[in-house]
Amino acid sequence: MKRNLMTLAAVGAIALGGFVVAQAQPGHGGGGPWHGHGFGLEHLTKELNLTSDQQTKVQPIIDQAKPQIAAIHQEAMQKMKAVMDSTTSQIRPLLTADQQKKLDDIQKAHQDMMNAHKELHDAIQE
Repeated sequence: MKRNLMTLAAVGAIALGGFVVAQAQPGHGGGGPWHGHGFGLEHLTKELNLTSDQQTKVQPIIDQAKPQIAAIHQEAMQKMKAVMDSTTSQIRPLLTADQQKKLDDIQKAHQDMMNAHKELHDAIQE
């Protein structure tokens, strides 16, 4: 039971930690902080059937909020990364040498996957 709990905690920390690192990188999210979150002008236009005049008035409001939301998101990701790093550093000494190697391999594979995802996203944005 203890081993399963430690394994679950380690995997969770690794997965979330890698995600946090990738998300915290500048430029991630191409379409802005609302990209993919259903609050961009296109989504509002579709869902609310906005007129052209309404779209013209709504866009600057959304544009003004984006930097504030990005800053909040960045701060939250940095704080989460710190917690995940701390969690991993507390779990690591509890693991055997083999488990530590596996943890390293999982972290590297996850980081490689996140880097590939970012490269793909950047290529699509060009």
